[in-house]
Amino acid sequence: MQQFWNERYGQQEMAYGLEPNDFLREQLHVLKPGRLLLPAEGEGRNAVFAAKQGWDVLAFDYSEAGQVKALALAAQQSVSIDYRLADAGSFTLEPESVDAVALVYAHLPAPVRLGLHSKVQKWLKPGGVVILEAFHPKQLGYTSGGPKDKTMLYTADLLEQDFAGMEIKVLEEQEVVLHEGVYHSGPGFVTRLVAAKTTIETIQTK
Repeated sequence: MQQFWNERYGQQEMAYGLEPNDFLREQLHVLKPGRLLLPAEGEGRNAVFAAKQGWDVLAFDYSEAGQVKALALAAQQSVSIDYRLADAGSFTLEPESVDAVALVYAHLPAPVRLGLHSKVQKWLKPGGVVILEAFHPKQLGYTSGGPKDKTMLYTADLLEQDFAGMEIKVLEEQEVVLHEGVYHSGPGFVTRLVAAKTTIETIQTK
């Protein structure tokens, strides 16, 4: 798969466009900027947008071609991002060190997904949030992109289980129209999540 992504990101054209994901844009606008982690960030469109909004951005991906394009985009937009080459299964971070994590089409095999979603909750500061958009299994009936392996597509029930220790603020499955470059274009079906890491005070009042 690493070779697949290096080939896709190695093209001159931005595979998923220059604009950030719409749901991420919407959610970041209502949050106070802090430190944001972007796993599987690809060519950097979301990282660069967040940096322009005042976020301290840490991103990673295992595609060298993606990193090259992301850093070039950041330079073009006159922002700085910390973009590391790492695999989702092995990436590590200090506990309670980020204010938000954005998982934008971070489709992973089940064992890797479970591990990353568990670690994300440890990396978040109390009150920190996860923002996630991914394709739903119904996406297999659409032609607008995404994995063809049903086990790598996410339902609301699956995400509710993965983030059971968090306060779910948004959890929805819906049809959308995608305008994200040549590989995410047209009608699609997605699952969206916003969840907050509970604080001691929140736990005590429940």
